[in-house]
Amino acid sequence: MAVRAVRGAVQLERDDAGEMHARVAELLAAVLERNALGTDDLISIWFTATPDLRSDFPAAAARSTGLADVPLICAQELDIPGAMPRVVRLLAHVETDLPRTAVSHVYLGAAAALRKDIAQ
Repeated sequence: MAVRAVRGAVQLERDDAGEMHARVAELLAAVLERNALGTDDLISIWFTATPDLRSDFPAAAARSTGLADVPLICAQELDIPGAMPRVVRLLAHVETDLPRTAVSHVYLGAAAALRKDIAQ
């Protein structure tokens, strides 16, 4: 079994705690599903949010999905002029038998434009 990193992102429609919880849950579910992972395969997850998201922590949203024993942390994205607004990104460290080339990085909705080179 190897340790792999899985990237992902989603854009929120608005800065609202309910929207944060719904979109983070959607992103986590897609990362797990597309990589045939269970929650026991998660080692840790780093979340970042653009500076315009202040309604809640992405990690709190992830906790509400039942991730009680997975280490989570949040940070703020760089405030770059012209960057896509209202984006939550994740970097999940997982245990998997997938080769690095088979890992599916998940960019949902408009966030797919962030990494056209790896979004699947």
